[in-house]
Amino acid sequence: MAIYYYKAKNQDGRSRSGHLVALSENEALGKLRRRELSPVKIRDVSRDLDTRISLFLFKPKNKDLVIFSRQFSVMISAGVPVVESLKVMVDQSSNLYMQRMITQITSEVDGGATLSDALGKHPKFFSYFFINIVRSGETSGKLDEVLNYLADEMEKNYDMNKKFSGAMIYPAFIISALGGVAVMLMVFVIPQLTSVLTETGTVLPLSTRVVLAVSGFFQKYLILLIISLGTLIFLIRAYIRTPQGTRYADELLLRLPIFGDLFNKIYLIRFTRSLSTLLKGGVTITRALEVAGAVAGNTVYQDLIKKTLLSINDGRSISSVMEASSQIPKMVPQMVSIGERTGKLDMVLDKVTDFYSREVTNKLNNLSTLLEPIIMVVLGVGVAVMVAAVILPMYNMASQF
Repeated sequence: MAIYYYKAKNQDGRSRSGHLVALSENEALGKLRRRELSPVKIRDVSRDLDTRISLFLFKPKNKDLVIFSRQFSVMISAGVPVVESLKVMVDQSSNLYMQRMITQITSEVDGGATLSDALGKHPKFFSYFFINIVRSGETSGKLDEVLNYLADEMEKNYDMNKKFSGAMIYPAFIISALGGVAVMLMVFVIPQLTSVLTETGTVLPLSTRVVLAVSGFFQKYLILLIISLGTLIFLIRAYIRTPQGTRYADELLLRLPIFGDLFNKIYLIRFTRSLSTLLKGGVTITRALEVAGAVAGNTVYQDLIKKTLLSINDGRSISSVMEASSQIPKMVPQMVSIGERTGKLDMVLDKVTDFYSREVTNKLNNLSTLLEPIIMVVLGVGVAVMVAAVILPMYNMASQF
């Protein structure tokens, strides 16, 4: 799969340039002609350094997957064959990584592979959930319907993640700014005042002595502190990658004040939404639970799904396991029980998802309001410490004259 840089002219004689992905130079020339462009220059730049840097830096994001899903579902629903739909999306994408990946998928499908198998060769972009949904659509002959479900649910997930990221910008900015100001004071401002305060010969308050000691530590060991902090972050991330560390981190997330309940509902939404989508796609309940458990992204929920699968194999219901879990709100197993009895579990899961999605949206909208008192307290304590440590001794010194 090669990447070509081209220069061409359109029907009006205007110059055009850009990149495209093709299996060969002849195919690249054919793509240009289909765009009604007359090639002037074309060159294989697959091995060029700037191309490799571009592929590394501009990898597809969740938004690109959402757009891909929506465009694909629209074209399949309109009756466009799978291969032709993929070819159209190659031309529409402006991302080189996406173009190359979709071209590879197109080649695989055109060669006789199933769409789900072709997508499965790109696990970094297409999730286990995505591939299983597509496979269920291929098996049931309802690929267009399944892709529509998938596009809708991915858009909802993307919107929820964006809301969470947006809600965290304000507190993250305040905390980062506060930390930066504190380091600047300790490294550059406080040392300038140290000689003035110590030359007076007066006994300095405890708060002043503590601040001066911290400032001296920052001056002497700032580089060592940065290295130690980087090492600590590296070790924590390495520990979290282990099974034991992942479990501990997942449990800790659910116990955090303010955020714990929010994360719990986000995981619950992922699980119920994924399970509902899989059931609508014709996936069996056991397979759907396995996939939905992986999509939830939390080991606490994955353990719950494993217990649920064992319960189903023993002839018990899904709701019976959920009732025994402290993480699942009491309303959920009651609703699931109704869905199991009526045979409309997918519809009930949709209702549960919508209900908790509204709750999460409200919590995210109010998150800044909830965090403002905490931030104000932290700022107040910081200002009080600085006043007690620096301003008051200087005021006392000035009042002696």
